[in-house]
Amino acid sequence: MSGLRAYDASRFSAALSIYAGDVHKELLAALEPVCRDLHTNCAVPPDIREIPDGWEGLASAMFYAPDGSGQGVSVVVGQDPTEQVSRLADQVQEWAVEALWTAGLSAVWPHCPSHPDSHPLVARVACGEAAWFCPKTGELVAPIGQLPAITPPPKGSSRRNR
Repeated sequence: MSGLRAYDASRFSAALSIYAGDVHKELLAALEPVCRDLHTNCAVPPDIREIPDGWEGLASAMFYAPDGSGQGVSVVVGQDPTEQVSRLADQVQEWAVEALWTAGLSAVWPHCPSHPDSHPLVARVACGEAAWFCPKTGELVAPIGQLPAITPPPKGSSRRNR
């Protein structure tokens, strides 16, 4: 495979890998901060592969969970980079919630530090920055890519089990 790039994530059993001859630079730039947060706070390791010939005007990738299920994510080529990061974070969040649920873990990612296991943070752009916010209070938690490690609740404590 030519052009193999890996996001070295020692916490995961396998590195996050992006396969392609040439990874689209806008997709790679948007993936980097989102993958940092995923590595810091998600118990399920993704296998990330670029889709070389996706839809016109989009740079796309597939996120695969260890069980083989996958979900496509994409950025609009030429869109504001901050919007690309925010929208990609939202798409990756959908993948993470499904992957966590399938693994029998709390299906909340990323966890809101102020309201553990009740709701995930939401990605949006504010003041020219892509960031994670508490949907209940509107509080800025962290810029996307700088999310601090948040200890998830113990297995089985998810609201779906209450």
